[in-house]
Formats: sequence, C-alpha cells, structure tokens
Amino acid sequence: MIEIIRKTNIDFMGLRKITLVVSSLLLFIGFIAVYHLATGTANLGIDFAGGTAVQIKFEKHVNLQEVRDVLDARGIKNFDLQDFPTANKVLIQIKRDQEEFGRLSEQIIAALREGFPDNEITVDSTTEIGPKVGAKLRKDAIWAIVLATIFILGYIAWRFQFRFGVGATAATFHDVLVVLGIFNLMDKEINLILVSALLTIAGYSLTDTVVVFDRIRENLRFITKEPVEQVINKSINEVLSRTIITSLTTLLAAGALFFFGGEVIHDFALAMMLGIAVGTYSSIFVASPIVLLWKRDGSLAARKK
Repeated sequence: MIEIIRKTNIDFMGLRKITLVVSSLLLFIGFIAVYHLATGTANLGIDFAGGTAVQIKFEKHVNLQEVRDVLDARGIKNFDLQDFPTANKVLIQIKRDQEEFGRLSEQIIAALREGFPDNEITVDSTTEIGPKVGAKLRKDAIWAIVLATIFILGYIAWRFQFRFGVGATAATFHDVLVVLGIFNLMDKEINLILVSALLTIAGYSLTDTVVVFDRIRENLRFITKEPVEQVINKSINEVLSRTIITSLTTLLAAGALFFFGGEVIHDFALAMMLGIAVGTYSSIFVASPIVLLWKRDGSLAARKK
C-alpha cells in the first residue's frame, strides 16, 4: 500500500491533555445542539417539526423575491424558500407547530399558477407531515443513534476488550455530537438526511477506530517491555499513513458530492466531510487515550486480559 508518511514517531498520547480541552469544547457545542433538539428550538426540518413542502419546477427562470411576493399576496405566510437555479426549481416549506387542516399544498400550487400565468410549472413533489408524526420521527431518530452506539460498544467489547468498547463508543458519541453541534451552530436544517449522515459517520468512525485498536492490541501482546503509552504511540504511528490515505480518499468522494451532487445532497455531503475529519481525529485522540487511562497497569498479564 502507498505510504504518504513513513517512520513517524509522534507522541500522540503526550498531546492528550490538549486534545481533551479541544474535545470538551466541541462536545459542549454538541450538548447545546441536543438541548435545542430536545426542546424543539433547533432549526428542524419538516421531517421533525411537521409541515408542508412543495417542490416546483418552472419552465422559465424565476426570482425568489417574485415567488415570495406572489405567495404573500395570496395570504400564504411563514414559508421558507430554497432555490435550485440551474434546474429552475423552487422548494417551498411551511413548518407548523400545531395541526392545521386544509390542502395547503394545493393552495401553494394554485397561487403560483395564478401568479405566473406565462411560466408553466410542474409539481415535482409534495410532502405533508403532521406535528405528531414529526415528533415521533424525532424521537425515533434519537433512539436510532443511541442504539447504534450501544451495539458498537457490545461489538468492540466482544471483538477486543471492554475497555476498547468504551473507547470506541465514546469516540462515536463524540463524532456524532460534534457534527450535530456544528450543524446547529451553522443554523443548518436538522432533518432525516442529517440523521442518515450521522449514522454513516458512526460506521466510518468505528471502522477507523477498529484499525487503530487492532494494531494496539497486537503490539500490546508482543511488546511487553515498553510502557503502554509508548506502545499505543507506536501503534498509531504505524497505521498513520493508512489512516491518512483512507480519510483523504473518502474526503474526495464526499467533496465530489458536496460540489457536484446538487443542492439536495449538499448537507449530507457536508456532514460526511465533517464526520470524516472528526472521526479520524477521535480514533487517535479520543478512543486511544481512553484505552490508556482504563489500563490497570503495564504488565503483560494486564495486556492479555
């Protein structure tokens, strides 16, 4: 395999106090996002908040302000517009806090056809989600992430040791919370697409962590005369080139989606790019230090448990 970096001797564990402060700040941002999500004050998509979404394709290009004026003039309020200029498409979303009856999507379509008589429109999609359904989807999404991390703990504890499972689970929670926190800080919409990205990030983080853990476990078995901290440093340095190549390759794929995949997949790709960077960081500076701190001593007997 190609090696970008060869024979490094970086003291990763010596940096753990600095990275602990960095991770604590990032996690604080993540916990704020969880609080906003739980209280419903985050920028929730209609998947979680409930509402109506209509995607319209115009035959000719239209300005968003023109669409806004047409909807305002016909009594449709509290809507968000998203423009897809290359495809002459507009997404209209209206979030609702309580049950509202009536065919709101039909009212939007009728208003646009009346407001743009010389510009033929085609309805690409319509979505109606009630607030009760949105609340259930929000609850189910949280449980999906929690259960995924619990199963990760069980798998790594069975595959390696319990302390490795704790490290991998902590790193996974770290990555999910950090990406969620950054999205909340950027006031990005939190929807099912983001949840899909977070679950994908959890899987990527686990894969990267397992590679590091596998080398640490093997070296702990055979290198018995060096302190555990040095063995962990040696293990991370040995897989550093592989980790960088894997991360860069995955970033290229996510970057291609981000720049060329279109508006619909834009946030998913952004979350993946953030998750890849944070996941690589956590495998070294979150999961590995936990394994180091969990050890009872540096003896061979403790290493083989």
